[in-house]
Amino acid sequence: MRQLLGRLLGVVLVLTGVVVIVFVMLRVIPGDPATVLLNEHVSQANIERLTQSMGLDKSLPEQFLDYLAGILRGDLGRSYYLQQPVSSLLMDAFPYTLRLTLLSVLFAWTLGTVTGVVSAMYNERLVDYLFRGLALFGISIPVFMVALSLQYLFYYRLSLFPLTYDGSLLSLILPAAALGWNSAGSVARLVRSELMEQLQAPYMDTARAKGLLYRKAVIFHALRNAALPVITMMALQLSGMLSGAVITESIFSIPGLGRLALSAIESRDMPLLQGTVLFTALIIAVGNILADAVNMLLDPRLRTI
Repeated sequence: MRQLLGRLLGVVLVLTGVVVIVFVMLRVIPGDPATVLLNEHVSQANIERLTQSMGLDKSLPEQFLDYLAGILRGDLGRSYYLQQPVSSLLMDAFPYTLRLTLLSVLFAWTLGTVTGVVSAMYNERLVDYLFRGLALFGISIPVFMVALSLQYLFYYRLSLFPLTYDGSLLSLILPAAALGWNSAGSVARLVRSELMEQLQAPYMDTARAKGLLYRKAVIFHALRNAALPVITMMALQLSGMLSGAVITESIFSIPGLGRLALSAIESRDMPLLQGTVLFTALIIAVGNILADAVNMLLDPRLRTI
């Protein structure tokens, strides 16, 4: 419990740092949000009126204190471009990213775990070389290349899946595979590495000597002991995906957090971009805490550290 409380305090400090850094960086970047919204050919008087209504005519310390007070009230501000509360925009976009993420991790964890286990069981054989090559391929290929390749193959050539997101589960399969491909390769490599270490442990010889089948010994003994670092990686992958896959959501036209962040960057919508970054940081921090909590549940030795 003490460890988790310490991590919660660390999360508060990290989020405070994120708020400060993002606020300062967005004010340092050249460009005027009011000019971007109104267009550079509008009169200076109109630009000044909009700047004042946005509160951008105040000093930076005053703007920061106003923003911090709003966060403490649960108010992330109002989008300059969309003219809606940032919190409601985030809540509207988050379910799309959540559905995409859950399908992606299901694909990545299933494929990665199975290939990692099989690769370790058949070490230095043809299937091991094949799966290790696929894992390296998955890690090396950029997400946008995987996404475009899947669109070309399964939409243009085979006409099996929709090109972009249309609200159906079928239209989420290609973006989930594109987003989860890299994670599947990482999981496969880590599962194989941890399993190879566990397969050399004395308890495996004891299990085999007692008549336990090799496959059962691997799955019920070695895989369980190799699970801790794998679960930690999975938790981090989950929080990373939930934070918003900008490229995947843009290519497949999914109105999630990633696409919302891209829209905020293009329109220099500071409240929306600040809210998106803060929400993303919160998700990642919570994912880290959950990973620690799961590790403590699975390994009692960690509770005494």
